[in-house]
Amino acid sequence: MRVSNLQQAIIAGGCFWCTEAVFKDVIGVTEVESGYIGGHVADPTYKEVCSGTTGHAEGIRVTFDPDVVSLPEIYDMFLGTHDPTQLNRQGNDVGTQYRSAIFPLDDEQRQEAEAAIARWNESNGGTAVTTIEGPAEWYPAEDYHQDYWDGEGQRNPYCQATIPPKLMKLRKSFAKYVKDDA
Repeated sequence: MRVSNLQQAIIAGGCFWCTEAVFKDVIGVTEVESGYIGGHVADPTYKEVCSGTTGHAEGIRVTFDPDVVSLPEIYDMFLGTHDPTQLNRQGNDVGTQYRSAIFPLDDEQRQEAEAAIARWNESNGGTAVTTIEGPAEWYPAEDYHQDYWDGEGQRNPYCQATIPPKLMKLRKSFAKYVKDDA
């Protein structure tokens, strides 16, 4: 029996419903949790974060098996499935809570984040505004935000318009990382 050495990464790329839906389809990812990070209010609510006054970003905490998918690959998929050139927004979602950011958990993750942004800039003309932030406290979002696309999101017009194009980017650009049942 193989003992897994799971790792975690925290990323923010706009609406956490969208980012969560993408990473739930990635091989080696065992858990994706939506939450709030990078702000100055303890245990914020969704309403508080959406107000833009707490400083938090909507993010996801990805738990993954590095023997199946590496941290650099996670960061590359993150940068490749949202628009890292939009400052404090993703499409119609505007505000610092929708910023593109990586929250490394240690110095090695910080170096990998810097390298991933450099790779993206090299391939795309050097325009990413993705920040590297932290350390910062992680706050899980309310239960109704977890696994949102698998439930309520299927009936949400915003999600119907926003999530399928991101999933198509994942399937097209990162096909070898997509789960077979996705």
